[in-house]
Amino acid sequence: YPSVHSAGRMVMTDLLKPEEIKKALDAFAAETFDPKKFFEMVGMKAMSAENVKKVFQVLDVDGSGFIEEEELMFVLKGFSKDGRDLTDAETKAFLKAADKDGDGKIGIDEFEALVHE
Repeated sequence: YPSVHSAGRMVMTDLLKPEEIKKALDAFAAETFDPKKFFEMVGMKAMSAENVKKVFQVLDVDGSGFIEEEELMFVLKGFSKDGRDLTDAETKAFLKAADKDGDGKIGIDEFEALVHE
């Protein structure tokens, strides 16, 4: 039976391979988080822009159309409940890398651009 998600929300494993998620999370378990490298390891760099945006929608927990700084800290939990929280420094570096317009949050197009740049 296909698994049913609340309100038809996709989950990360609908989009990415669980073993690749695990490998990427393990790689950054003790190492400083590098969003670009992580997205490449989970197979997102090879995805279409449309599918990367679907990943964004899974991570955008409150459905605001943005990933705010407080959501960013928990971004790895969006990939797997075993993901660790990002440190303040990692969260700020991630935000800085993706937030091109300087509004303090990551929009869907900024996210896609970070993955594919």
